[in-house]
Amino acid sequence: MKKSHIPDNLPLEKLDWMSFVDLIGPAHDAVARFDGLLQSIPNPAVLLSPLTTKEAVLSSKIEGTQATMQEVLEYEADPQNSNRTQDIKEVLNYRRAMNKATRGLDEIGFTLRLMRDMHKILLSGVRGEEHDVGNFRKKDVYIGSPGNPDGARYVPPAWQDLDLYLKNFEQYLNINEKDTMVQLAIIHAQFEIIHPFSDGNGRMGRIILPLFLNFKKVLSTPMLYLSEYFESHRDEYYDKLQNISDKGEWEQWIKYFLRAVIEQTKVNIEKAKKVQSLYETKKIRVRDLTNSKYSINALDCIFNMPIFNTIQFKKISKIPQGSIGRILSDLVDGGVLEVLQQGSGQRPTLYIFPKLINIVDN
Repeated sequence: MKKSHIPDNLPLEKLDWMSFVDLIGPAHDAVARFDGLLQSIPNPAVLLSPLTTKEAVLSSKIEGTQATMQEVLEYEADPQNSNRTQDIKEVLNYRRAMNKATRGLDEIGFTLRLMRDMHKILLSGVRGEEHDVGNFRKKDVYIGSPGNPDGARYVPPAWQDLDLYLKNFEQYLNINEKDTMVQLAIIHAQFEIIHPFSDGNGRMGRIILPLFLNFKKVLSTPMLYLSEYFESHRDEYYDKLQNISDKGEWEQWIKYFLRAVIEQTKVNIEKAKKVQSLYETKKIRVRDLTNSKYSINALDCIFNMPIFNTIQFKKISKIPQGSIGRILSDLVDGGVLEVLQQGSGQRPTLYIFPKLINIVDN
């Protein structure tokens, strides 16, 4: 088997900044435009929650899960109605870990402890949970075909040396590099190179991206999503990371990463604008259809959870029981909602808000 890789110390001493300097400005501009849009949206965490779910789906897909966004949303509305339970739980854990970390940034800062807490949630009750979740690995691992260490594509640092590399990594998280976007690229790659956990490193490495920009006040809320780009350029993603450890090609990785930020953020901006426009349009439509003082409650609920059952609708919208049936009926008759599954016995009716799902999932 290959020798264990020895990571570069951070900050990097030799980096040809001129090779990617032309990408730094556009990357910052794209993220600034996205954050400006986020700040213009009332309660973006609610209104754009389907984008968070989509990111969780795509990040998990890179690791081999097959669940779609609609399957995840249907599972949340009716857990009995799925044959991909384990894959879906991985996606839901990703979202829970993100929420935990967002709160943890204010409480304990961007620390190794926060990462262990996130990892414990990420692998709870899913594949990989047998690998000492919430703790850094205490064994050597390799990247490659199972059972074939001699054919390993990459061998991360020996576990006995992890403390040294992780302390350096934590210190780098908390310094001010020459440029934050470049620092973000280095952080993601270094995390994958160190490979601190026995499992779940890919998902962890992608979760920390929006968190870091929020931590550095570049984003007002941690909602920078790049997994769609990484998934559609998967071979290049892995090759560029591999070339850091094989050839020391940090500059090529940084250029790839900055292009990912520029291109994917433009996509996310367009999706967020479409969601915002849909909200404004449906605000009027729902008000006219229901003629109810609870129309905004209903609207916010279906944007927060575009597939839901009647029990969830009551809990989230806080609309009185006596008004729920009529409002949902009005929204179905008016073409805002569709009945996904008619209730029977103890199982409530499932509803879907297809226009929102189509925006986010395409």
